[in-house]
Amino acid sequence: MKTLVLNIPSSIDVDDREALMAIASRLYEKGKLSLGQAAELAGLSKRAFMELLGEYGVSIVNYPISDLDRDIANAKSHHN
Repeated sequence: MKTLVLNIPSSIDVDDREALMAIASRLYEKGKLSLGQAAELAGLSKRAFMELLGEYGVSIVNYPISDLDRDIANAKSHHN
């Protein structure tokens, strides 16, 4: 596991947990981390992490539109 040290200006009112949650939620949103990995990075249970995702503007359902379009097209072709 990597260790990352962030120097955040003291003028910014952010605590460690909030910074970790912001990073974890963004990496989850981008598909770089699974839900479990992101929750672990944030130091939270999966349930607590999922409950906080909305506050960070991240959907719990992290499914790329391109994959959804492909799945819909595949489903239609199998029913015809």
